[in-house]
Amino acid sequence: MISIAEQLKDLFSQALVAFMGEEGRNVDPLIRPAGEERFGDYQSNVAMSLAKRLGAKPRDVAAKIREHLLAEPTATELCESFALAGPGFINIRLSAGWMAGQLAAIPAAAPRGADRLGIEPVAAPQTVVVDYSSPNIAKQMHVGHLRSTIIGDVIARVIGFEGHRVIRQNHVGDWGTQFGVLCAHLKEKMPTALDRPADVHLADLEAFYREASLRDEEDAAFHERARAEVVALHNQDESTLRAWRYIVDESRRHYLPVYQRLGVLLTQADERGESFYADRLADVVAWFERARQITAPAGLFPDGAMLRVEESDGALCIFFVTASGEPMFKNPQGKPFPMIVRKSDGAFLYATTDLAAVRFRVFELGADRVIYVTDARQAQHFEMVFTAVRAAGWTSREAGSAEVKLDHVTFGTILGEDRKPLKTRSGENVRLADLLDEAVRRAEAMIRANEADPDKRRGFSEAEIRDVAEAVGIGAVKYADLSQNRQVDYVFSWDRMLAMEGNTAPYLMYAYARIRSIYRKGAGDNRGEWSVESGDRGQATEDRKQATGVVITLTEPAERMLGRQILRFAETIESVAAGLRINLLTDYLYELAGLFMKFYEQCPVLRAGTDEVRASRLRLCDLTARTMRSGLDLLGIRVVERM
Repeated sequence: MISIAEQLKDLFSQALVAFMGEEGRNVDPLIRPAGEERFGDYQSNVAMSLAKRLGAKPRDVAAKIREHLLAEPTATELCESFALAGPGFINIRLSAGWMAGQLAAIPAAAPRGADRLGIEPVAAPQTVVVDYSSPNIAKQMHVGHLRSTIIGDVIARVIGFEGHRVIRQNHVGDWGTQFGVLCAHLKEKMPTALDRPADVHLADLEAFYREASLRDEEDAAFHERARAEVVALHNQDESTLRAWRYIVDESRRHYLPVYQRLGVLLTQADERGESFYADRLADVVAWFERARQITAPAGLFPDGAMLRVEESDGALCIFFVTASGEPMFKNPQGKPFPMIVRKSDGAFLYATTDLAAVRFRVFELGADRVIYVTDARQAQHFEMVFTAVRAAGWTSREAGSAEVKLDHVTFGTILGEDRKPLKTRSGENVRLADLLDEAVRRAEAMIRANEADPDKRRGFSEAEIRDVAEAVGIGAVKYADLSQNRQVDYVFSWDRMLAMEGNTAPYLMYAYARIRSIYRKGAGDNRGEWSVESGDRGQATEDRKQATGVVITLTEPAERMLGRQILRFAETIESVAAGLRINLLTDYLYELAGLFMKFYEQCPVLRAGTDEVRASRLRLCDLTARTMRSGLDLLGIRVVERM
């Protein structure tokens, strides 16, 4: 199934070519969902954009486009009408019969694996690298790591769903001068960890890190020993490497369970920390030193770009200037602001590592697109890195090849009720594991309160209470974040995120469970539940019969609106993958749930007037639940069958 938006774009493109000749082939038809029901289902204002170019009135241009659309049989099959409106809009109303046919053609869910709902993978898949999470070694993951971790995970899932080859990269901070301090402290305070690493564990990473840092600040002799450990680490000294590996492994022992609990798909195999690039940094710096001055290929930057590689106070810097000689980046004092790639003492920096990482991802991983997910404070850093590698020609594998697309996905800060960055009462960072524990505790309290109420009791076993609480609590935290415009700060609120009404995970999870309950009753088989633990979507035989061979009718307005929303899932996925805005998917799911509730209120399902209408409406229930489950799965949120 190709998305409605893409099919409409193709039809309009054909009409534009028929109207304008080949000149019309590259014109964007400007198809958008209609803002209100009275305007139809979709709208095009392409005539307004072409009027001046063609020297004609927008409405006359729209009339010509409409004329060519009406002459195309495929267009009249897909659309009930193309109506001219206002100064030159074309309002598009889809055919209810065509939509019903598209819905009926969606295949039954596969017994295992992702439920694609008939959505075809992209015709030309790319290799896409997604860099996200990046926890710090020897430190606990805190609430500040949440956004990169879950936003990056959803982006990777969505792009993978589209059919692209996704390479996840966890750029962990596992190298640098701080490891000399940590290794020296470990050797002196916990020497047995080097000989028996499996038997000795750090209960509190933060305490270990603080102790080591404090010793480095206050003990001059220890500071010198720590510096010696840095040299030993770079020289591959075996005892220092053992200490380093122990610290990295202990950190991993803390953050991998957090990923698992969050439902994030990162594994140890996805880690490529700073240590991986350590041997590549000198070569990267030498390349820029040899180049000294680089003029970016024409057309790559609007104002042109030139890189000048110069020493400043002993440090090697890359200065960025436009073709007119103006600095591209300035410090607060208005002076040129360079990117330092080697310090005066010969040490390399984060920027050097990021340059090496882009080079590796393009030339060795074969990336066609690289996506970085970090907070907005790193925007200028990545703008510099991207400018440098583009000017250097590192985003084209060979002459004339397509430019590798580099995206920086930024996000704001999680705030407390005081509108300051979220902290504990003592002013410390909130540990992510503690935050998730609290979310599950609150969700469990809600469930137990309902179980104590005779009117709300569901008869959950203890195991079910704990399972549902885990799914709801974790889902609530993730959804509250993912449903935001990622570029803005948001206030963390337990009450809002755990609410059973509004755009929240509990509301959507409840809506899903309710729809599944309706469908099971209608299918007459309560054995067809999907297993949450195994991910098995194999419904019982009767369940499958209901899902195939049913003639769907969209007679009532509520049926029509629900059916259209189900079909818009494909274009929502396309929009998320293109713009990397997760809240487009959460908004879609919330609207889908609302349209289902309206449909269920206005269109009897189990007591429909005829068997045919009942079967059609049950099929709409099935497709709605499957779409919600697929959408929530892309968000990394686990559904439950009963709530």
